[in-house]
This record gives sequence, C-alpha cells and structure tokens, in this order.
Amino acid sequence: MDSVNHWGILLAVMFYEIVVIVGIGAFLKTRERKSSSCEIGGFTLAGRSLPWPVVGVTLALTVLGSPHIFGVLEMTWHIGAVSVWFGLAHVVLLVVACTSTGLWARRLNITTMPEMLSLIFGGTPRLMVSCVMAGMVWGILTLEAQGLGIIISTISGLPIAKGAIIGGMLGTLYVVLAGMKEIGWVNLVNCFIMYVGLILAFIYIAQGIPFGGWDGVAAVYLERGQGFMLSMTGTPQLLLTFGVGTVLATVTCHSVAQQLIQPALAAKDEKTIKKALWLAAPLNGFFCVFVVCIGLAAKIDPAVNSLGPKLAGPAMFMHYLPPWLIALLFATFLAAVLSSFAASVLAPATIFTIDIYKNFFRPNLCEKEEALVTRIGIVVLAALAIFAAGNMPPIVSAINWLFAWITPVFFLILFGLFWRRSSIAATTTLLVAWSVNMLWSFTSLAEVLGVADVPNVYPALISSLVVSIVMLLTTRTEPGLFRKQIFITA
Repeated sequence: MDSVNHWGILLAVMFYEIVVIVGIGAFLKTRERKSSSCEIGGFTLAGRSLPWPVVGVTLALTVLGSPHIFGVLEMTWHIGAVSVWFGLAHVVLLVVACTSTGLWARRLNITTMPEMLSLIFGGTPRLMVSCVMAGMVWGILTLEAQGLGIIISTISGLPIAKGAIIGGMLGTLYVVLAGMKEIGWVNLVNCFIMYVGLILAFIYIAQGIPFGGWDGVAAVYLERGQGFMLSMTGTPQLLLTFGVGTVLATVTCHSVAQQLIQPALAAKDEKTIKKALWLAAPLNGFFCVFVVCIGLAAKIDPAVNSLGPKLAGPAMFMHYLPPWLIALLFATFLAAVLSSFAASVLAPATIFTIDIYKNFFRPNLCEKEEALVTRIGIVVLAALAIFAAGNMPPIVSAINWLFAWITPVFFLILFGLFWRRSSIAATTTLLVAWSVNMLWSFTSLAEVLGVADVPNVYPALISSLVVSIVMLLTTRTEPGLFRKQIFITA
C-alpha cells in the first residue's frame, strides 16, 4: 500500500475520532449548561449518574489500552501464548473491583482513593498515597501515549514520538471537553465497532498468512521445537513469574487504583456497579486471545518480522487487510487506547485537585473551579507523558513494575475496613514496601538472592503483608472502619 493510501487511512481514522469526540462532547456541554453550576462531581465523576452499560464499557476499556494491544503483541513475541495471562488477570481484576473495592469506594461517597485512605488512617497515609498513586498512574499514561504513537506510526510511517504527539492531542481533547461523562459515552459508541473490526481482522489475517491459517502457524512453532510458545502455561518459570505475577500485580494494584475506581464512583449506585461486571469482564477478557494469536503469527511471518516486536504485529494489519478494514480497525484501536489515555490522565489530575489543591488550599472548592483545575492538570500531565513516550521500555514489563507500587495500599484498605487500622501501621507498611520495591528495582538484591527473574510484585506483596500484620498486632489500633460503623449502628 503506498504512502498516499496510508495518509488517507490516517485522515479517515482521525476524522472518525474527532467527529465522535467533539460531537458527544458538544452534546454533553450543552446539557451541562442547563444544570447547576456547582453540581458535585460533574466533571470528575459525571455527577455520579452513569448507567450500567456505560459503567461496564468504561471499566472494560479503562484497562484495555496500549498494554492489551501493543504490550501483548510485544510480549507474545518474547514469551508466546502465556501472554494471555495479562488479559485473564484483568478479568479477575474486574470481578474484584465490581464485587468489592468499587462497591466500598462508592459506599463511602469519596472522589479519590487517597481520600479513602484518609477516612481509614488519617492525613499522612493519604498524602503519601496521593503522591505515589498519581506518579504510578502517570507512568501508565506514558505507556498509553506510546501506544498512541505506535498506532499513528504504523499508519503514517511517522516516528513513534511524533505519532504520540498527534495521538496525545486527541486524548487530551477526549477528556478535557466533558470529563468522565465524555469518556463514558464515547466508550459506549466505540466498543461495539471495536469488536466488529477485531473479529473481521482476525478472519482476514487467517486467510492471508502464508502458513495455511492458524493451524499452520502452530505447526511452524512445533517444527522449530518451540511448542511452549503455543501454551498459555508456557514453562513453569514463565507461569510463576509472568502468569501468576501478573495476576497478583494487576489485582492488588488496579482494584484500588484511581483510574479504574473512578468509573465505579461515577455509577448511579452500587447495584449499577455489580450489574456492569457482566459487560466489563467478557469485553475485556476476550480481547487478549485475539491479540496473542496475531502476535504469534507476526513473529514468524517473513513479511513483517523484520520490524521487530514493537511494530511487527501492527504491521500485519496494514499488510493483510483491505483499506476499509484497516481504517475501521485502527480507528477502534485508537479509540481503545484513547479511552485508557483519558482515564489515566483524568485520574492523577483528579488526585491533585482533590487531595492536594482542595485538601490543603481550597476546602470549599466549587464544581466550576474544580473542573478548571482538573483541566489544567490534564493538559500539563498529558504534555509530560507525550514528551516521555518516545523512548519507553517494553509496555507490559513496565506496567507490571508500576503496579507493584500500589500493592501495599490494597492490603491496607482491606485490613483497615474489615479488621484493624492504625495510622502508624499504615505509614510504616507503605515506607517498608516502597523501600523494598526500590531495592528490588535499582540494586542487585534480586541477583544476590538468586531470584533475578522474580517480578517486583512478590517482594512488594510479602513485605506489605508481613509488616502490616505485625504492626496491626503490636501497635494501638482502632476497629476496621466498616466494623466500627456496624457496631455504632447496632
């Protein structure tokens, strides 16, 4: 396909995104003008009014972005079908979020997860988690910006860094117009088209690859003595380090992280969150299966494998699909990554606005000013992420490292709601777990212990559990927040 057609596809993709984003944004802004100027949570939480289909789709797409598409394509190149555990981990995550952590957050009527830490443990843990969680989510944002750059680069031939600038501008527009309402309703429009495009692409590629379809791809790996690449269990080492490690990292981080919980907080009520699970889990879970198959084919396809792990998978779509399907598929891929980008830039901006600006400087912050400060935060954070996206590490490896930073927060919230709570215990647990994570990341500790392949989530999880339990058993504590509330009510 020549460069003119490439640019024609890019223009078609951009036209689709701009029409959907601006059209829905304008509609929502028109409705907003008719409502109260100080509606609580109107920009950051959609006025806590989203229905279950919007919540379900938004939960699914918030954690279905660059890592699920380009991260899994890249990881499949290296470790094969065991990469599907990244998708399975997010199904488990959505179950946990929709049946527990999301419900707890909605019940407490908070705006941010650090605010929940304040209710349980007080101001010091809230400030600590605000800073680290905002940084962690911003790290994810840089990976989403990288994914936007890969999409634009694949279509146009531009460098990934320049593609990230174009995609990042779209992502900023996505969220800055109407906040969480914009994210939710645009997601609903895009989701159906995304799955139609992916299924059609899967069929077309199966007919075009020079191995006799997907069975032929499997035969090539078997002939090469790489049968483990076809198994979702891989090798015992891969299953333990990547498979189980990814499930632990994803669930203990994202189930209490701001960018996933924020759509749950925007739901009408707890019943809406529970109902949303039945849409969110299958929409997210099936996606990885398609992507892993395409990644396996890309690694052995002579037409694209010279491009390497980051670009070979995306290049397959350009090589085997007709122009109309390329435009449809990349428009929906871009929509998925834009959704995650939007959620990942809204989350730290919300944390800054609520947990820093409002908490310390403007306790009586009006909705209009809250929206303004959040929008400024969105623009600044997006610009920084776009700048960093041009030179980033492998996506899934980086994201699992980022997840480990929030692991102690998961256990502190669990214990603090249902068992015991202590500000000293929480502060100590956070400091120890983060110190262990730093040592594991930036020193030779793992190599000295002979466990260099063990991901950060394991030491973060073990240190979090041990320190929090010991501290809660040996220091002065209060009953868990929900236990205390039940006791008072009784």
